[in-house]
Amino acid sequence: MAEGRLCTRDGLILTAMVLTEFSNVGVNTLVKSVTSKGLSPFVVLVYSYAFGSLLLLPLAFFSFRSRSLPPLTSSVLYKMGLLGLIVSAAQIAGYNGIKYSSPTLSSAMSNVNPAFTFILAIIFRMEKISIRKETSVAKVLGTLLSIIGALVVTLYHGPVLMSSHSDWVIGGGLLALQYILLSFSYLVMAHTMSRYPSTVVVTLVHNVCILIVCAFVSLLVEKDDSKAWIIRFDVTLISLVATGALNSAYYIIHTWAVSHKGPVYLSMFKPLSILIAAASTTIFLNETIYLGILIGGVLIAIGFYMVLWGKAKEAKGELLGSIESPPSQKAPLLG
Repeated sequence: MAEGRLCTRDGLILTAMVLTEFSNVGVNTLVKSVTSKGLSPFVVLVYSYAFGSLLLLPLAFFSFRSRSLPPLTSSVLYKMGLLGLIVSAAQIAGYNGIKYSSPTLSSAMSNVNPAFTFILAIIFRMEKISIRKETSVAKVLGTLLSIIGALVVTLYHGPVLMSSHSDWVIGGGLLALQYILLSFSYLVMAHTMSRYPSTVVVTLVHNVCILIVCAFVSLLVEKDDSKAWIIRFDVTLISLVATGALNSAYYIIHTWAVSHKGPVYLSMFKPLSILIAAASTTIFLNETIYLGILIGGVLIAIGFYMVLWGKAKEAKGELLGSIESPPSQKAPLLG
């Protein structure tokens, strides 16, 4: 019975994580659409997170009413604020990176995320590795294969990525910085969720922190442009509302997944967005499919399932071990 519930929960997490990668590519595409029309990436962040926070307010209210939660101590609020600060820097770098490059490059650059998260998780002892265990070997090889596959997808698109166009180089650098910062945020998120297990409340406080930081930065950057804050009532407004809603749902699912599976499991879904972005741009923008996308996609898929297999076998072994282990028996005092 317990094993069946574990499989059901893992299946829901897996499905939700795949869906978040589709939504992430959608958000990147919407951001590229509105910034290409002249809207500042900083203003996009402020408006989208404002909409997202408003949508989360009633959910947070019901979350407080429906379950008993630990008190919001200064320590917990500090961790939530730190999480918001790190993600603020990541989002500022990422949205500006998309403005200078493209959603496809954003997805391609996400291959640095699993590597840094995996390394940081080992350093902070949130992930255990033993070369003698096949599950550990599978996770290490799976991570390497996913990164190699992501690099193949990126570098085999040579004529574009080897261009000397400065905007593309700047965009790639900003996107790399975004995913390095996100690697840190996953670890902070995991620690925060262990102290305050409410995905809605953590996401709401995290959104408000991002809103405050981005609003402050936007006022400094756009202080000489009074028209930067004007939003047209057309597809721009729809895009901002959709971005806010998708971002909020994205982080709720991420905090939920981190609390059950850990930060490394979360980061392993990032390479999937490369294939999703490549397919989306091919369908909607008529871009060419390169052989490198197919080769890299196969490597990513193999690495992806190797890590999933390793994590699932570890979880199953821990569950069965806790169920089957007999209670400790003390030796009789008199023999």
